[in-house]
Amino acid sequence: MKGMANRMIEVDSLTKQRAGRPVLDAVSLRGTEAGVTVLVGASGSGKSTLLRCLNGLEIFEGGSITIAGHRLAAGGQSTVGLDDLRRDVGMVFQQFNLFPHLSVLDNVMLAPRVVSKLPVEEARSRAVDLLDRVGLSAFAAARPATLSGGQQQRVAIARALAMRPRVMLFDEPTSALDPTMTSEVLEVIVDLAKGGQTMVVVTHDYGFAKRAATWVVELAAGRVIRQGTATEVLP
Repeated sequence: MKGMANRMIEVDSLTKQRAGRPVLDAVSLRGTEAGVTVLVGASGSGKSTLLRCLNGLEIFEGGSITIAGHRLAAGGQSTVGLDDLRRDVGMVFQQFNLFPHLSVLDNVMLAPRVVSKLPVEEARSRAVDLLDRVGLSAFAAARPATLSGGQQQRVAIARALAMRPRVMLFDEPTSALDPTMTSEVLEVIVDLAKGGQTMVVVTHDYGFAKRAATWVVELAAGRVIRQGTATEVLP
């Protein structure tokens, strides 16, 4: 990835241990603005741990991360620094983590209102636009429990986008879904990629990676073993 312009993500010699054993071993990678970096590898290879490090959810022992203009150093970050980071770096997890007592619309509106102090009508307008973007405008008044898993994950994506992050992180966003629901969610992510959203996606779905990835990083036992274009890395 030498000479890449407009770098949005730089991971240098990232090292993470658990119980004295390396989970990430000198991992380095780069991701460009408006690019989609896909992390692949067997279960336990360190993909999700790496993703969580990018959002400050994991403390690491060595190396550094620069993402969306924020620098993360070994040993942990300040609360203020993490709050600033998470305004620019959104994350969608395997589980949807929606507030069950709030409507779909209110789930999407919540962070802009509470974190960014956005006026109610502006937050509502933004949420309505995002629900339309993920194909769920008809479900704005519904409670999450009445939606399918694929629909709930699309609400989670809209909720993360409501903060207008510079980078979006996806941790196996379709792992809990059946094939039909998986297709719904992946289409939304592909659409985001076409729109120029910078993303890092952990996935086992090579078909999706071939469609959307700008750069593919393969991990094994906490190390990067290959990286390149989808054509170069994926079978």
